[in-house]
Amino acid sequence: MARVKRAVSGHKKRRKIMKLAKGFFGARSKKYRAANETVIRALRFAYIGRKLRKRDFRKLWIARINAAARMNGMSYSRLMNGLKKSGIEINRKMLSEMAINDAAGFAKLVETAKSQFSS
Repeated sequence: MARVKRAVSGHKKRRKIMKLAKGFFGARSKKYRAANETVIRALRFAYIGRKLRKRDFRKLWIARINAAARMNGMSYSRLMNGLKKSGIEINRKMLSEMAINDAAGFAKLVETAKSQFSS
């Protein structure tokens, strides 16, 4: 069996890591071993961050909807329950956009949700 020399593939692998490490501080952008450790860590944090971003935005939307709902005399949970009972399926992102940009439309949704509890 032929001997495998890793010159080209090894160099390519190192070059890929060094390219990802551009902009890192000190040896982390100059030396392969330090760069490799830092890149691995950075990629792990990036993966975690992509999951956290979804949670953070959902929390933000809920806070905005709650604030707007309370301005219309209703709590967030009762609003969501009322909308669900009335068959209105609108996601939290759009509800928060409505709360910010279309107060009249949001107030109509709140009235629709309120009507589910008064009857």
